[in-house]
Amino acid sequence: MDKLTGFKRIVAAFDNSIKGFSFLLKNEAAFRQEAGLAALLSPFAFVISQSLLELFFLLFSLILVLVVEILNTAIEATIDRIGLEHHELSGLAKDLGSAAVLVSLLFSAGVWLGFLWRYLSALVLS
Repeated sequence: MDKLTGFKRIVAAFDNSIKGFSFLLKNEAAFRQEAGLAALLSPFAFVISQSLLELFFLLFSLILVLVVEILNTAIEATIDRIGLEHHELSGLAKDLGSAAVLVSLLFSAGVWLGFLWRYLSALVLS
């Protein structure tokens, strides 16, 4: 099989990415919830940020959750491909992926709560 190069490779990679997003939206409730939350919060990032850097941090924290969820799903799919029987290391890999999602969610919540606190404090004091 010939390897794709140039523009054909870019198109094939984009097609694979679309397939991945399609799978996530159809099969992963956690991704749908996190993507919905990101879509809901993103406009507020433009309201509560006071600089381009702050806007970046707010949006980055949301995107980070989605990226970590995608990687967690990839870990789970790989483990399930290897075998569905219970194995301690398979369970550990899935637990670690889940822990990574939790850490990203806590980070995002901290970023948002910090900026929201400052925004609401400024409203009350003005």
